Amino acid sequence: MSTVKANDLTNVTGGIPTVKSQQLIPTAWVNFDGTGTITVRYSEGFSSITDYGTGQYRVNFTNSMPNTNYAAVASGGAEVSWNGTGTHVPLLNTSWVQIYHVEANSATDLTNVYVIVMGGQA
Repeated sequence: MSTVKANDLTNVTGGIPTVKSQQLIPTAWVNFDGTGTITVRYSEGFSSITDYGTGQYRVNFTNSMPNTNYAAVASGGAEVSWNGTGTHVPLLNTSWVQIYHVEANSATDLTNVYVIVMGGQA
């Protein structure tokens, strides 16, 4: 078996490289502190985050998606139980993803919020 090592992979026609018709990397992802003033620790493909109130965030894409046929997953740094607690992605838009976190049936800000988006490229 051969090993290929590279610092960067580029699709010859542009865009994200694929293997067996599968994209190799997330379209966008972000790690941020959602308490007080929003602080982005690191991100790729997201331009900004809007704080819409306690436990509610809108994560804005750098480049709009051509459609809403993508998958978005959000996770938060909190104990998660199955009593209405969790980090949810209730709305997908071509320009942003909305995140909502609930703990014990109440909206709660999180210190650690993570969002990953896969798909959505034209």
